Amino acid sequence: MIRRLTAALAAPLLLLLLSPPAEARAAESYVALGDSAAAGPLIPDQVLPELGCWRSNRNYPHLTAQALGVASFRDVTCSGAKTRHMYERQNTDLGSVAPQLDALRPDTTLVTVHIGANDVGLTGFIEDCLNLLPPPVGDACNDDYIGADGQDTWRVKTDALRPTLVQLAADIRARSPQARIFMVGYATYARPDGCYPRVPIIKKDANYIRSTLMYFNQMLAEQAAAAGIGFIDLQTPSVGHDPCASSGTRWIEPYVPASPATPFHPNALGMRNFAAIVTSAVTAGR
Repeated sequence: MIRRLTAALAAPLLLLLLSPPAEARAAESYVALGDSAAAGPLIPDQVLPELGCWRSNRNYPHLTAQALGVASFRDVTCSGAKTRHMYERQNTDLGSVAPQLDALRPDTTLVTVHIGANDVGLTGFIEDCLNLLPPPVGDACNDDYIGADGQDTWRVKTDALRPTLVQLAADIRARSPQARIFMVGYATYARPDGCYPRVPIIKKDANYIRSTLMYFNQMLAEQAAAAGIGFIDLQTPSVGHDPCASSGTRWIEPYVPASPATPFHPNALGMRNFAAIVTSAVTAGR
C-alpha cells in the first residue's frame, strides 16, 4: 500500500519538476520591426551588428523586452526602413541588412511593428516646413502639398498605404501564427500653433503638420483594426512632450537637439516613456 501511494505521489511530483514554472511558460518570444521612430538613432548606445540602422540599446523595444522579461528578443528596427524593407534587403550607409520579416519564427509570440512614415516621406515633410524667417519673407509649406486636382498629396499617399499595412499584418501572422501583433503609432511632433521661433515652423505649418500626422495615426489605427491586430497610441500620451517642450520634458527632439537623438525623433526620455506605454498595452492584451 505504501509503495503504491509513493508511486502515485511520485509521478505528479516528477511532472511538476520537469515542467517549467508558470512564469517561464508565459515568457514571450518578442520581435520588434520598424523604422527610426522605434530604432532610436543617435541615442546611446548604438548597437552592433547593423550600425547602419542606427539602433539604440535604449530604444523602446529593448526596454519593453527588459520590462517583460522575455525569453528571446530580436530587434531588427532600422532607420530609413519602409514597408518594402519588411520583405527585401535594405541598403544603409554602412551596408545592407536582411528583410525584417526574416526575424520572425513560428514560435514568436509577440511582434511590434512601427512602420509607414518613410513610405509617405514624413521626415522630409517636416524638414520642408522649417522656416528660418517668418512671413512675409518666409512662406507656408502646406500649399506645396496640394495637387493640381486640389487634393492633399500627403493624405493621398497615406490612404494608398492602407492595403499594404493590412497585407503586412497577414504576412506577419503567416510566419508567426502564435504571435500577438501590435502596430505602434507615431508621437506628437507639433503642438497647436507651434512655438515659433523656438521650433522654426510657423503657426499655419505647425497646425498642418499636426493635422496630417493625426490623420496618419488614425489611418494606422483603422488598418490595425481591419487586420485584427492591436494598435498602440503614442500620439495622445505624448501631447505636451513635443519638440516645443523644454529639455527634460520633451520626448521628441527639435531641429537642434539638446540630447543625443536625431532631429524630430525620440530621445532617451521619450523611449523610456514609450516603453512604459507599449509594455502596459502588451500586458493588458494578454
